[in-house]
Amino acid sequence: MELSSLTNQVSTQAAAQASALASLLLLRKTLELQAASIGGLVEAATPASAPSNPPNLGNSVDVVV
Repeated sequence: MELSSLTNQVSTQAAAQASALASLLLLRKTLELQAASIGGLVEAATPASAPSNPPNLGNSVDVVV
C-alpha cells in the first residue's frame, strides 16, 4: 500500500467518526428537548376533578330491545 492511500483511509475514517459523534450529540440534545417538552405536557394534563354526577348515574346499562 502506498502512503497516500493510507492517509486517505485515515482521513476518511476520522471524518466518519466525527460525523457519527456529531450525530450522536444531536440525538442526545433532541432527546433532552423532547423530555423537557413532555414534562410540560404531563404537568398540563392534570387529572380532572371528580365528576359532579349523582352516584347512581351510569351504574347500569339498559339493554332492552
